[in-house]
Amino acid sequence: MRLALATLAAVAALSTAALAQTNTQPNAGGSSTMNSGGNTNSATGTTNPAVDVKPKGSPETTGAVTPGANSFTEGQARSRIEAQGFANVMDLKKDDQGVWRGRAMRNGQSTNVMLDFRGNVSAQ
Repeated sequence: MRLALATLAAVAALSTAALAQTNTQPNAGGSSTMNSGGNTNSATGTTNPAVDVKPKGSPETTGAVTPGANSFTEGQARSRIEAQGFANVMDLKKDDQGVWRGRAMRNGQSTNVMLDFRGNVSAQ
Protein backbone atom coordinates (compact mmCIF):
# COMPACT_ATOMS: atom_id res chain seq x y z
CA MET A 1 0.00 0.00 0.00
CA ARG A 2 2.79 2.41 0.89
CA LEU A 3 4.60 1.53 -2.33
CA ALA A 4 1.47 2.23 -4.36
CA LEU A 5 1.01 5.64 -2.71
CA ALA A 6 4.68 6.53 -3.20
CA THR A 7 4.48 5.53 -6.86
CA LEU A 8 1.30 7.54 -7.34
CA ALA A 9 2.88 10.61 -5.72
CA ALA A 10 5.98 10.32 -7.94
CA VAL A 11 3.87 10.00 -11.12
CA ALA A 12 1.79 13.02 -10.10
CA ALA A 13 4.90 15.12 -9.47
CA LEU A 14 6.46 14.18 -12.80
CA SER A 15 3.23 14.83 -14.69
CA THR A 16 3.02 18.34 -13.24
CA ALA A 17 6.58 19.12 -14.36
CA ALA A 18 5.83 17.94 -17.87
CA LEU A 19 2.82 20.27 -18.12
CA ALA A 20 4.97 23.27 -17.16
CA GLN A 21 7.08 23.06 -20.32
CA THR A 22 7.12 26.05 -22.68
CA ASN A 23 5.32 25.81 -26.02
CA THR A 24 7.94 25.57 -28.79
CA GLN A 25 5.65 25.51 -31.83
CA PRO A 26 5.34 28.50 -34.19
CA ASN A 27 2.17 30.51 -33.73
CA ALA A 28 -0.42 30.97 -36.49
CA GLY A 29 1.45 34.01 -37.90
CA GLY A 30 4.47 31.86 -38.75
CA SER A 31 6.80 33.43 -36.20
CA SER A 32 8.21 31.39 -33.39
CA THR A 33 7.55 31.60 -29.69
CA MET A 34 10.06 32.65 -27.09
CA ASN A 35 10.75 31.04 -23.74
CA SER A 36 11.55 32.84 -20.51
CA GLY A 37 15.27 32.69 -21.31
CA GLY A 38 14.73 34.51 -24.59
CA ASN A 39 16.21 31.77 -26.77
CA THR A 40 14.31 31.42 -30.04
CA ASN A 41 15.14 29.79 -33.35
CA SER A 42 12.71 31.16 -35.93
CA ALA A 43 13.89 28.69 -38.58
CA THR A 44 12.83 25.65 -36.59
CA GLY A 45 10.33 27.16 -34.15
CA THR A 46 12.24 25.72 -31.21
CA THR A 47 13.33 27.56 -28.11
CA ASN A 48 15.82 24.90 -27.10
CA PRO A 49 19.35 26.34 -27.34
CA ALA A 50 20.72 22.79 -27.55
CA VAL A 51 18.94 22.27 -30.88
CA ASP A 52 21.00 23.82 -33.65
CA VAL A 53 20.27 23.31 -37.34
CA LYS A 54 23.66 24.76 -38.31
CA PRO A 55 26.43 22.17 -38.50
CA LYS A 56 29.05 22.57 -35.77
CA GLY A 57 32.00 24.64 -36.94
CA SER A 58 30.24 26.20 -39.92
CA PRO A 59 30.54 29.96 -40.36
CA GLU A 60 27.87 32.32 -39.13
CA THR A 61 25.60 34.11 -41.59
CA THR A 62 24.14 36.81 -39.38
CA GLY A 63 25.42 39.88 -37.63
CA ALA A 64 28.27 42.18 -38.38
CA VAL A 65 31.77 41.07 -39.16
CA THR A 66 34.51 41.73 -36.62
CA PRO A 67 37.85 43.25 -37.57
CA GLY A 68 40.90 41.23 -36.57
CA ALA A 69 44.01 39.43 -37.76
CA ASN A 70 42.67 37.21 -40.55
CA SER A 71 44.64 34.12 -41.56
CA PHE A 72 42.25 32.88 -44.28
CA THR A 73 43.68 32.65 -47.78
CA GLU A 74 41.61 34.03 -50.65
CA GLY A 75 40.60 30.49 -51.60
CA GLN A 76 39.48 29.67 -48.06
CA ALA A 77 37.51 32.92 -47.84
CA ARG A 78 35.82 32.15 -51.17
CA SER A 79 34.93 28.62 -50.01
CA ARG A 80 33.42 29.83 -46.73
CA ILE A 81 31.32 32.45 -48.52
CA GLU A 82 30.14 29.88 -51.09
CA ALA A 83 29.26 27.47 -48.25
CA GLN A 84 26.68 30.03 -47.12
CA GLY A 85 24.81 29.88 -50.43
CA PHE A 86 26.59 32.57 -52.42
CA ALA A 87 27.77 31.96 -55.98
CA ASN A 88 30.11 33.73 -58.40
CA VAL A 89 32.23 35.19 -55.60
CA MET A 90 34.47 37.84 -57.16
CA ASP A 91 36.71 40.80 -56.38
CA LEU A 92 37.75 39.38 -52.99
CA LYS A 93 40.25 41.61 -51.26
CA LYS A 94 41.36 41.71 -47.63
CA ASP A 95 41.07 45.22 -46.20
CA ASP A 96 43.38 46.85 -43.66
CA GLN A 97 41.19 45.56 -40.80
CA GLY A 98 41.56 41.92 -41.85
CA VAL A 99 38.05 41.58 -43.35
CA TRP A 100 37.67 39.87 -46.73
CA ARG A 101 35.30 41.92 -48.93
CA GLY A 102 33.91 41.16 -52.36
CA ARG A 103 30.79 40.67 -54.46
CA ALA A 104 28.69 37.55 -54.95
CA MET A 105 25.32 36.36 -56.26
CA ARG A 106 22.56 35.02 -54.03
CA ASN A 107 18.97 34.32 -55.09
CA GLY A 108 19.70 35.91 -58.47
CA GLN A 109 20.88 39.22 -56.98
CA SER A 110 24.36 40.67 -56.72
CA THR A 111 25.38 41.66 -53.19
CA ASN A 112 28.42 42.79 -51.22
CA VAL A 113 29.85 40.05 -49.01
CA MET A 114 32.28 40.12 -46.10
CA LEU A 115 34.11 37.46 -44.11
CA ASP A 116 35.86 38.14 -40.80
CA PHE A 117 38.67 36.33 -39.03
CA ARG A 118 36.17 34.12 -37.18
CA GLY A 119 34.56 32.87 -40.41
CA ASN A 120 31.43 34.99 -39.99
CA VAL A 121 29.85 35.82 -43.37
CA SER A 122 27.76 38.93 -43.84
CA ALA A 123 25.99 40.39 -46.86
CA GLN A 124 24.88 43.96 -47.55
